[in-house]
Amino acid sequence: MTDAPETGTTSSTTLDLTGRTALVTGASRGIGRAIAAELLARGANVAITARKREPLTATAAELGDAVLALDGNAGDPEHRRSAVAKTIETFGSLDILVNNTGINPVYGSLMDADLEGVRKIFDTNVVATLGFVQQAFHAWMGEHGGAVVNIASVAGIRSTGVIAAYGASKAALIRLTEELAWQLGPKIRVNAVAPGVVKTKFAEALVAGGEDAASAGYPMKRLGNPEDVAQLVAFLASDSSSWITGETVRVDGGLLATGGM
Repeated sequence: MTDAPETGTTSSTTLDLTGRTALVTGASRGIGRAIAAELLARGANVAITARKREPLTATAAELGDAVLALDGNAGDPEHRRSAVAKTIETFGSLDILVNNTGINPVYGSLMDADLEGVRKIFDTNVVATLGFVQQAFHAWMGEHGGAVVNIASVAGIRSTGVIAAYGASKAALIRLTEELAWQLGPKIRVNAVAPGVVKTKFAEALVAGGEDAASAGYPMKRLGNPEDVAQLVAFLASDSSSWITGETVRVDGGLLATGGM
């Protein structure tokens, strides 16, 4: 990976990711899959991870020959080490890390929450993210530089009540993003993206009352598509954002601008 330009440019080539390699976690479906597809479209080689081998392999086959499928649990330190090592071994570098893996097995009041479930949420959504960044840093980015994008949530910015444990983990992820940006600059940029409700299987429980009802409070009057998030991630991974780090960028159809959730 070449060093980011010191001065701004309006050239569209700064969005080109040809010759770079990305590792996208939790990418067998939904937002992660869309991110992988977008990075591929911009010329990057892409490695994708997910826990279940069969859907991950199927997604890799659909996306094309430039995709490496690496199944495993994000919470497993050996999987993280192996995924980073195999990505570099296969493609020769690791220039972009997208931490998309996230879980939410706990709903409702925190007073009734299963603490093991809460612990699992933080371990996957926060600790595993840091683990991937550590591996990427020591294996490649510490010497060569790169860009990290963490997938947070508007639930990490404003309380929801319904997905409180998940929201707290995403708030921690946003804070972690700021710390990493400060510690890893100038060679490595670290940013986060905070989506509103996006039409994925992960969000099905949040739109149980129907899409029209769920999107009524959004100024854009629609829910997000995975591609809405993917295009922002690709921008933050590219040289077009070479002076952006430590930021959490909302992609929420204007939801938080209304003061509601």
